[in-house]
Amino acid sequence: MLPPSNAISPIRRTISEYALGPNKWLFDTAVLVIALASAAGFAGLIRGRRLPLRSAATVFSALWTGALLLIIIFPKHNWAVGPSAGGTVHRVASVVAFVCLPIAVLLAARTVFPRSPGRRRLSQALAVGALLWFAVILGAIAYSATGAGPWWTLIPLGLVERLMALTGLLAIGTLIAPIRLDMTHATAGAGELAVPS
Repeated sequence: MLPPSNAISPIRRTISEYALGPNKWLFDTAVLVIALASAAGFAGLIRGRRLPLRSAATVFSALWTGALLLIIIFPKHNWAVGPSAGGTVHRVASVVAFVCLPIAVLLAARTVFPRSPGRRRLSQALAVGALLWFAVILGAIAYSATGAGPWWTLIPLGLVERLMALTGLLAIGTLIAPIRLDMTHATAGAGELAVPS
């Protein structure tokens, strides 16, 4: 990362920490690109009739995309200075995003890959992996309730969050990658038909 963002610990500090510095525009741009690419990917699956418009997967994908936009609009808050409505929205949107993306992939994978069990299992495994990283955070919160201390100090929160985000993005990548492959094959097929015999 660019200075002064390089002072942010990727092990302990959350990804949203980058939105608090002078390089906030980079963070916001990256999140916006992910939101738009995700929306376009799911729209492509719907247009290609791989995924029904009216399905739980499309609802969860819409929640994921909407949550990303809220994360940009309501940046991370410094809770040490007291509560904040915007900070609460950011926190809830982060949870919704991290949970809804893998659920959307899990629900869509069977429909998107009806005759490709390998691809289906890969997408589902990555989605489950993202949810398991979130379970680590839930486990820390539960353990914190026993008096073990603040939950965010019990785990390397920044690392867990980054691994959860990476796993989730890989999951959606495996889900929407066939759109590009289908377009390539369709173009090649059309070219073959256009060649005179």
